[in-house]
Amino acid sequence: MAASTHTVTNQAPPLSGHDVFATDRALAEAVGRHVGADLLDEVRGELSALGRAAGSAQLQEWGTQANENPPRLRTHDRHGRRVDEVEFHPAWHRLLGKGVSAGLTAAWAQPAGHVRRAAAFVVWTQVEAGNGCPLSMTHAAVPALRTDPELAAEWEPRLTSVVYDRELRPARHKAGVLFGMGMTEKQGGSDVRANATAARPLAEDGAYELTGHKWFCSAPMSDAFLVLAQAPGGLTCFLVPRVLEDGTRNVFLIQRLKDKLGNRSNASAEVEFDGTWARRVGEEGRGVRTIIEMVAATRLDCALGSAGLMRQAVAQAVHHCTHRSAFGGPLVDKPLMRNVLADLALESEAATTLALRLAAAYDDGGEQARAFLRLAVPAAKYWVTKRCAPVAVEASECLGGNGYVEEWGMARLVRESPLNSVWEGAGNIQALDVLRALRREPAALDAYLREVGLARGADHRLDGAIKNLLTELADLDGVEGRARRLVERLALVLQGALLVRYAPSAVADAFCASRLGGDWGSAFGTLPHTLDLASVVERARPVS
Repeated sequence: MAASTHTVTNQAPPLSGHDVFATDRALAEAVGRHVGADLLDEVRGELSALGRAAGSAQLQEWGTQANENPPRLRTHDRHGRRVDEVEFHPAWHRLLGKGVSAGLTAAWAQPAGHVRRAAAFVVWTQVEAGNGCPLSMTHAAVPALRTDPELAAEWEPRLTSVVYDRELRPARHKAGVLFGMGMTEKQGGSDVRANATAARPLAEDGAYELTGHKWFCSAPMSDAFLVLAQAPGGLTCFLVPRVLEDGTRNVFLIQRLKDKLGNRSNASAEVEFDGTWARRVGEEGRGVRTIIEMVAATRLDCALGSAGLMRQAVAQAVHHCTHRSAFGGPLVDKPLMRNVLADLALESEAATTLALRLAAAYDDGGEQARAFLRLAVPAAKYWVTKRCAPVAVEASECLGGNGYVEEWGMARLVRESPLNSVWEGAGNIQALDVLRALRREPAALDAYLREVGLARGADHRLDGAIKNLLTELADLDGVEGRARRLVERLALVLQGALLVRYAPSAVADAFCASRLGGDWGSAFGTLPHTLDLASVVERARPVS
């Protein structure tokens, strides 16, 4: 009798069985823009293969399993010996292995490597964001190690390998390795120059003994770590292997794993060093300068990861509203819901377009590209990651009560959404870094202005925003108190310029009217009703 009262109707089907890459028009078009014709078919094929995997029900289930079964710390074996190992659910290893084999740590070894990897990172984040941490750390370690050619020659082939080897053993016996990073300490946080971990030189050239701690150590199951410590010559960068050449475990004492709001599948740890063997990377006293390229690369990954989370949130919202009917018709056709979805889609496309442009600048590698990245990366990291949380929350609301229920997946996106704004320097750190670039590196601002200048004359609201930005930049007295406002404008103007150049007119028009022209409210869904919002929403639809 009960079954007759429980007929299920008007529920959206799961969003699965599709190509996450190819159905993301903004992402696919960005790849087409930034990858040369000679490589484009190859790259599209790789990304579509990854996109189909990411869109499969099987991998989506692995992502759920990895988050429902978070890592566990095992400090000792049954005999009482210290082992300091982190145990993961098999789904975590399957996903991480697929990420490595898909080239998410191999950008430095491939043509157009950064664009193809960036697009893959956006796709892969939508399956399970947690394993993005070790993939990002491993990818970003390469430029830091290149400050020491001998170390780079030894480690770079392992870092850029497409082989995932989870066993802890000497790196020389492994075809591929993962790297973690330890910078912050209890007393300093982002102020790494306050680090207290001490590095004592040993008799072996370049070898040191570390004593101290790290308050946040990313990916503690990795094969090696880049850390900062105080050597006799000042703050210095070191490589800390997990297993020494003779097969014994290095002293790497995992005190506990962080119990985080989101990012549940990934391990973040507090670790202690007590006579830990380390190899110096770069010169003594130049630790920040040595590790800064790693930090820049991981900051770009924060923007890419947030772009991926936003895309998945918007795709789920549009998909749900396409299949859900209310008040006499599909939700997606209701003018007010269409406004909300279009507003969210604008934020997602602007984030993706900007992040892929930065990846293309990495592939360029020229002097102007490097200058552009110096200003654009912290500005993008600041703004894109800040927009992720409100997008995820609003997209969740599009599913109504279902969006607040764990098994629908939106709750995981909401918990994950603030993370990238905190990691690799929270908002104020990014804003201050932009100010530092403006004051010390005039070439960075010149490169930025050349980039946005390519779109001048195409939209009067963009032109007005550029003019207002130049007025703000002309007076940097007392700028620290308004640094967030300035960095926000830098990011928005850059996004607007890119969309005017590359996006369909409906998207560019809506972005410029709202974000640059001021015709916008304080919440999503407040775009001018005269815009072509139906086209914006249709462009964001993940499947037809």
